[in-house]
Amino acid sequence: MGPSAHSGALRTVAQAACGAFRPSPILVDVPLAKPKVAFVCQQCGFDSPKWIGRCPQCDGWNTFVEERVVPAPKGRDGSVRSPRAAIPLSDVPDSAEDRIPTGIGELDRVLGGGIVPGSLVLLGGDPGIGKSSLLMQASGHVAARGRVLYVSGEESAAQVKLRTRRFGIDRDGILLLPETDLSTVIETIRSTKPILVVVDSIQTMTSDAIGSAAGGVSQLRECAARLLEVAKGEEVPIFLIGHVTKEGAVAGPRVLEHIVDAVLYLEGERFHSFRVLRATKDRFGSTDEVGVFEMGERGLTEVADPSGVFLEERGRGVPGSVVVPTLEGTRPLLVEVQALVAPTSFGLPRRTANGADLQRVILLLAVLGKRAGLSLGQHDVYVNFVGGLRVREPATDLAVAVAIASALRDRPADPRAVFVGELGLGGEVRRVQRLGARLREAERLGFERAIVPAASARDLDGTPLEIVAVKDLREAVLRAGVSDGGRST
Repeated sequence: MGPSAHSGALRTVAQAACGAFRPSPILVDVPLAKPKVAFVCQQCGFDSPKWIGRCPQCDGWNTFVEERVVPAPKGRDGSVRSPRAAIPLSDVPDSAEDRIPTGIGELDRVLGGGIVPGSLVLLGGDPGIGKSSLLMQASGHVAARGRVLYVSGEESAAQVKLRTRRFGIDRDGILLLPETDLSTVIETIRSTKPILVVVDSIQTMTSDAIGSAAGGVSQLRECAARLLEVAKGEEVPIFLIGHVTKEGAVAGPRVLEHIVDAVLYLEGERFHSFRVLRATKDRFGSTDEVGVFEMGERGLTEVADPSGVFLEERGRGVPGSVVVPTLEGTRPLLVEVQALVAPTSFGLPRRTANGADLQRVILLLAVLGKRAGLSLGQHDVYVNFVGGLRVREPATDLAVAVAIASALRDRPADPRAVFVGELGLGGEVRRVQRLGARLREAERLGFERAIVPAASARDLDGTPLEIVAVKDLREAVLRAGVSDGGRST
């Protein structure tokens, strides 16, 4: 082979080799759009484009959580409806005022006579307090009038069945829906046409329109708003169950309380049997009524005579025990206040209050020391409202102060008397409202005397009780029979 032929062959081999190892095309990364995020306060719902330590709206610290913002899809279920025409007030049918009785008298009392059609009600309380039990029992009664939809986002159908069997509830009118998707719940409500819907709980519901996890502020606000639209559009009442955080807010933020029509709280100590149901907001009735229940194996039962139940185990002639007629809404309740005073073993005395405001108890200790001459600086003080009740009424000041004085002197207060009155910093006993109703309840339970503020005693029309009007704390302690006649403490 000649030189020219040899070079041509080499050229052909080199070209083939270059073709075999042709470099791959360079891939250029196209930047994708980042998902939009926002930082939302878990207390008040305020949103910020960046994380901040303190919320400018509610002053909460470290309450912002990052949430992904997803635009609402067009034509989502529940967002498109025909516009409503305005109608004269006189054309509204009278049936719109009808209420649905729950079959539980104490619950009807708090709701103002029953459930209003088209209302959205939030029931809050600590975990395990009895919220699901109360609404399941109400569902059993309402199911006798029509179909009830019970949406369970926390329990399976089998778990709900176990609870209903324990309560003795077995009705075909109750439909169970173990579901957490809000669109499915709304579709079921519109297809089944129930007369009552219970959502247990609102923290478990999720909407496709929000990218955050269940229980976040955005999810709670979106789910509650859409359920409100369904309640008003379909004229079906919806109950939402919401847990209470350690700060006492329902479902974390208070945004739900502004959306719903009524807010109910089920209160009580978890290890006590008594529960108190009260309303903090009600667009269709009064917030002055309370309901009293007792938790048992078969659910919550109504307490027809709460005063008698709270006092049935009261020991007579025990130092530190005093009875006070409190006012829960419009209902007077007689409650026993117990106090225990013991010498402290440390340099700093201990103060403990169960059912009472601790700061209020500390204030009363200062008034007792300054105005009544009872020195408690070297004693531990314990105050308890029997039955697990949480009493915040200032009218119990006098009873708490007399109970502490009785425990300090180790002398029982008059067991035939009830004590009621608000204490001022000057030691004066101030008037209280609805004294007549309180004393009538005390008379019904067999009490004979009442130590009351002098200003309120003048307003009484007449009562068979012996009225002892006092002007200041020192006089009240003396009339209660726990004073030592001026000896030092």
